[in-house]
Amino acid sequence: MNFGRAAAALAWFAVSTSVAQAKDFTIEDVKSVSAYGIDAIKPAAIIFNDRSNSADSTGGPAPGLAYFDHWSRTRPDEKEALSLFPGYAEPGGGKGSGSRNPERLTVYVAKARFVLDRTIAVTDLSRYTTLSFAERVDPAIKHKVIKPEEVAPLTNPRAAHNRNPARSWCVGSTVVCLRSHYQLEGKLPLGIRLANKVRDAKKKIAEYLEFESELSARGAEELDQAKLVRLTGIETPIIGSLEQTTFYVNQVLQFGRSVIIFQQHPSQAGKTVVTAFVAIAMESKLLNTKKEYAKVPVLRNLVPVQVLMGKSSFNTGSSISAGLPNYARSRIRLIANILSGE
Repeated sequence: MNFGRAAAALAWFAVSTSVAQAKDFTIEDVKSVSAYGIDAIKPAAIIFNDRSNSADSTGGPAPGLAYFDHWSRTRPDEKEALSLFPGYAEPGGGKGSGSRNPERLTVYVAKARFVLDRTIAVTDLSRYTTLSFAERVDPAIKHKVIKPEEVAPLTNPRAAHNRNPARSWCVGSTVVCLRSHYQLEGKLPLGIRLANKVRDAKKKIAEYLEFESELSARGAEELDQAKLVRLTGIETPIIGSLEQTTFYVNQVLQFGRSVIIFQQHPSQAGKTVVTAFVAIAMESKLLNTKKEYAKVPVLRNLVPVQVLMGKSSFNTGSSISAGLPNYARSRIRLIANILSGE
């Protein structure tokens, strides 16, 4: 018997079996994730809502976007759980703070839910706080690991307002600290070059995003169970969470939060309910930039709010250049595929 061939065959079988077991999840848009019955969620389906098609007023510049102060008042549990850190306020204090230069923010929030056909232990989550996991979630973004003392809020005065007052970023046993680079795709770089000529401003718009974040796993003892149960709307114990917090971005965005919450299935033993959130905060003044681009025919579709919401001819791909709704869907779907195939 040729043992080399036998070993190769076994290896191929193992990989093939793993791939076959991994589910290819699909996205189903719903009016409300919380109101959708858990037992009604189909196998390999992700129910998703980002309020972009909601009739409810979001108090923002477009459907699916909400001004930070409106979000804080109307959805306080979301604000506390999905802001950069608890107690976070708009840079400069926000409207009415008395600050000379208050920075108003606008937020995009997506919520999704799916069911895993297996139980999850807290110890399982630490395997996802790695560089390789971040690379699998979005291959278009390039990452490298950095040390906690190298983060921009400590080294860059312009990012100092994003320091966490309660603790240092990237500190902990189940945390990895990442510096990431995303080159904008498709026609966006060309559009940005043209926009820079039209704007004729000293500070040019970059054709890439650079950002820093911490990827962490948190056990039940580290989480506010009552608050997160209100957030998910599921009355079962929370096992833990997988979180990515982006505390520095070179332009346009202020912060980002991805929070994946794992809970016991309320009616089926051996299954886990996963509720996923993606929250992104951006500078409101940028979203209102319209007039300077409207004068140039080729740039009429480069209006920032349209690009960010994926409603421009400049949008492309499935990463950030696709717009926030498409990016959120793609990110959550890839995470669900990875979790189901482990």
